Amino acid sequence: MTSHISTICRTAYMHLHNISHIRRYLTIDATKALVHAFVTSRLDYGNALLIGLPRDQINKLQRIQNMAARVITFTPRRDHITPVLKDLHWLPVKCRIEYKILLHVYRCLNGMAPLYLANLLKRQSPGRTRSSEQHLLDIPRTKLASFSDRSIRVVGPRLWNALPIDIKCCGTLSAFRKALKTHIFKAYYC
Repeated sequence: MTSHISTICRTAYMHLHNISHIRRYLTIDATKALVHAFVTSRLDYGNALLIGLPRDQINKLQRIQNMAARVITFTPRRDHITPVLKDLHWLPVKCRIEYKILLHVYRCLNGMAPLYLANLLKRQSPGRTRSSEQHLLDIPRTKLASFSDRSIRVVGPRLWNALPIDIKCCGTLSAFRKALKTHIFKAYYC
């Protein structure tokens, strides 16, 4: 994973460097479009695989997102970046990863995912009446802290069980996306 993250960083920094040279000739919307096309799309591609990586690896990707926000908004390096990310309505990288995993879980539970993924998740047995009302998932036990602890089979239920019931019960994928992003956004920035 380290080489994958290094490749993403190298490519993203190159694109951000190039965009920053022409930034003064671009509108904010044009800059956002370029940054999304060349930078944030690379940060988001396959990012569910990055869950559980050490903080220093995630921080490398976060620095790219911070630099992208600075390029878009002309924010100096000495200024704090959190208000800028909030104004852009961008979730931090760690939250984006969790968001992606929760989308996969929702798709699995609602018949929108391939069967091999949906079969990885199990609802808690109906014998527990309170938990069945909460739409909880079984969290499988693992013997050792390893790759299996980072799998959607383990991390997905942990994240899902922490969600409020009203988000879990959204009827459509678009409603779920909106409610989930709002929930994560408020949890992080408020």
